[in-house]
Amino acid sequence: MIGGTPKVAYAVVHNDPPDVYIARDDEALTRLLALEVVARTSPESLRSAEEVEELRAALLEERWADAVVSWIEITGTAIDAYPDESIWSSEDLSSERVLLELRLGALFRD
Repeated sequence: MIGGTPKVAYAVVHNDPPDVYIARDDEALTRLLALEVVARTSPESLRSAEEVEELRAALLEERWADAVVSWIEITGTAIDAYPDESIWSSEDLSSERVLLELRLGALFRD
């Protein structure tokens, strides 16, 4: 695989349609999900006052990952997170490099 590319973290919230969130790293992604997904949840959409308090407490105590995990459990909405993905550019994927990498790929092993 071609190395040296910048990294990004992203998550897909499986709403209809899905929502995608992108951040520079896993820590920022977790905070982003806490802010944009968990904190924007309407209390009326939750089943109980206890669920509302659980999410509020995790957010106010800056337990971002706990808030996101609790939100997933409470709402039943899946979130797939990818904490360390490469960002590719045309320069990274020049024709010469791609052709070299293709020949080294599993499809060409025989």
